[in-house]
Amino acid sequence: MFLGTSSKHIESTRVVIIGAGNVGATCAFSLLIQGIASEIVLIDRDQKKSEGEVMDLEHGASFAPHARVWAGDYADCKGADVVVITAGAKQKPGQSRLELVEINTKITSEIVKNIRRYTKQAVILMVANPLDITTYIATKTAGFPWGQVFGTGTTLDSSRFRYLLAQSMNVDPESVGAYLLGEHGDSSVPVYSHVNVMGEALPLSKKEMQKAYENAKRAAYEVIERKGATFYAIALAVARIARAILYDENHVFVASVLLRGEYGINDVCLSVPVVVGRGGVKKIVAVTLSAEEKKRLQKSVAIMKENIKN
Repeated sequence: MFLGTSSKHIESTRVVIIGAGNVGATCAFSLLIQGIASEIVLIDRDQKKSEGEVMDLEHGASFAPHARVWAGDYADCKGADVVVITAGAKQKPGQSRLELVEINTKITSEIVKNIRRYTKQAVILMVANPLDITTYIATKTAGFPWGQVFGTGTTLDSSRFRYLLAQSMNVDPESVGAYLLGEHGDSSVPVYSHVNVMGEALPLSKKEMQKAYENAKRAAYEVIERKGATFYAIALAVARIARAILYDENHVFVASVLLRGEYGINDVCLSVPVVVGRGGVKKIVAVTLSAEEKKRLQKSVAIMKENIKN
């Protein structure tokens, strides 16, 4: 036996990313440099594009943790632990996420049907916008057990909110407890009643917190106006969620999942605090909301249901 080899079987962890555009390629990059998955597969209808992205990633292999990366097809979903769906029409400057409904729900439905041909075990993580609608379509199309299909939801929105609040106090964003519920979009709900630093209320006025929320809500529009797309932050969020799934971390995220009576909401996908581990969402965490927060959440529900109906 050569030095450095072992007869012990090492179980692989495979993440398949469907869509090799800015978001998909950056998700692959984030997974690679953090050593989260041992196998990363990029699938795109433009095979040359996915091959080019893979070549670029492979050329940095000597600077990153070891992983096998390749441009594949739907058959590679057969051995996947997680399938990330980023494919879809992208949001244009000035365009809301909900304006992408018709085209991206059709794309999502076809993608999930192709995934089902090869696996019913992989967790499907939705990233394509409008996130809550595509998550609902993916959930219904897949027919998988509850929680095996979910979306990144307001994980990123909440990160933006924490960052802006932290800036106001000159503290690390990781030290701030704050999150948004509801739609990954304009009707998201800031949960001011639970904003804290190490359990203590923030030394900020309601007006200052509202300003941070409004800036967080506009953040995607601002970035798209300046550079055409958002992809670094969401890719980091996807990598963090994938890690929680692959290594059964039981980490709590604010993610979009089908609600079945929780918070008084039925048959719609919206972001609430959830426990994520092997197999996807394990359970929903119930938090106490103020009357105003409940009212705003119901407004978000109404918007989602109207779009689903249409």
